[in-house]
Amino acid sequence: MNTTLITNANIFDGTGQGPFAGDLLIEGNVIKSITPAGQLADTKADITIDAAGKFLMPGMTEGHAHLSFDAFTCTEDLISPSPEAHAYLTARVAKNLLDHGFTSAYGASEAKLRLGIAVRDEINAGRLPGPRVRAGSLEITVTGGMGDESRLHNPRPAESPSIVVDGPEEMRKWVRICCREGCDNIKLDASGDPFYPNTPAHSTPMSLEEMQMAVKTAHAFGKMVNVHARSIESIQNCVIAGVDMIYHAEITDEKTLDMLEEAKDRIFVGPTIGLFHTMLHEGEPHGLPRVVSEAMGIPQMIESSVQTHTELRKRGVRHVIGGDYGFTWNMQGTQARDLQYFVDYYDYSPAEALVCATKNGGLAMRAQGDLGTLQAGMLADMVLVDGDPLQDLGILTDKAKLVMVMKDGTIHSMAPALSA
Repeated sequence: MNTTLITNANIFDGTGQGPFAGDLLIEGNVIKSITPAGQLADTKADITIDAAGKFLMPGMTEGHAHLSFDAFTCTEDLISPSPEAHAYLTARVAKNLLDHGFTSAYGASEAKLRLGIAVRDEINAGRLPGPRVRAGSLEITVTGGMGDESRLHNPRPAESPSIVVDGPEEMRKWVRICCREGCDNIKLDASGDPFYPNTPAHSTPMSLEEMQMAVKTAHAFGKMVNVHARSIESIQNCVIAGVDMIYHAEITDEKTLDMLEEAKDRIFVGPTIGLFHTMLHEGEPHGLPRVVSEAMGIPQMIESSVQTHTELRKRGVRHVIGGDYGFTWNMQGTQARDLQYFVDYYDYSPAEALVCATKNGGLAMRAQGDLGTLQAGMLADMVLVDGDPLQDLGILTDKAKLVMVMKDGTIHSMAPALSA
């Protein structure tokens, strides 16, 4: 069994304690031991890395991954690629995430049903480089809901860009199909969205009964359920139905906050603030003038997000980073910017933001609890950084500063100076 020894690192283990000078030994794909610096100095290993002056942390998780979205501006960009071309795009995005220190990708949804599944399987077989992947389904919506872009005079092809269902029995059938095809996560569009004027963010087209059927069916297959939920009713329905991951969750009231707090040990929440931030501040060069974002109500959505997720942070709800990267103004590979957004918008400390990216993401990926921290017995996913992210989280957006990326005990990339 191959062994890797990392010595003299400044170790941030993701558990919530402060960083410490230490050594770490990996055996196969598992962390064998972690000790204060110097205690493993005489240990023989197949690979030894002197990490003096470097910051060692768990690999990050993209908690709202759309692997098949890349440099798009509208729904047509998701529909038009051929399945063959789209598969290559998805594979490139997966590698890009791993290159940038994201060793896991929790799939929200994909543009075609089997894109995430196919790339996941190739990664697991060792034929493609990429993160651990929980493959997301197509989005499931209801007639008139977000994602239903058909009109009577201009119908969309079936299941493009979303699966449209009406009633619990249609929901049951399509969740079963997604599970049969190999999806790990089922995505529901329960609320509206600023991108859909006829279905605004505060609306809730999907019924509680439809959501309950989706959760019951997915859980019977051992799968997880993610929900696009911006409205009060949709968020409350998520808690009642027993979903696993809630995305966005901007519009709340005291009852909704209390419900989320009561469910904090079984539900993860992804605020996805990066999309709205970049729309408002960086959209202009990409054909999205600030005046358009303002007309869509994006400043108000950001204000609601700040109020809600700052309060959820105080109540101990488990946040994950990432979300809706892949637009031209919010590109894949830049997900680590979410860390600073969590500090700026939700008043997380840098260390707490890193826990969201590592420990919380790992728990979302694997309920076994063996991913997301650097501790003996945990899976060996980690990133070695040239610099201190606790002083400057922006370091993690610079691929050149990620001098070693390891997934499952295998080194994906390493700076030449470390391998000398």
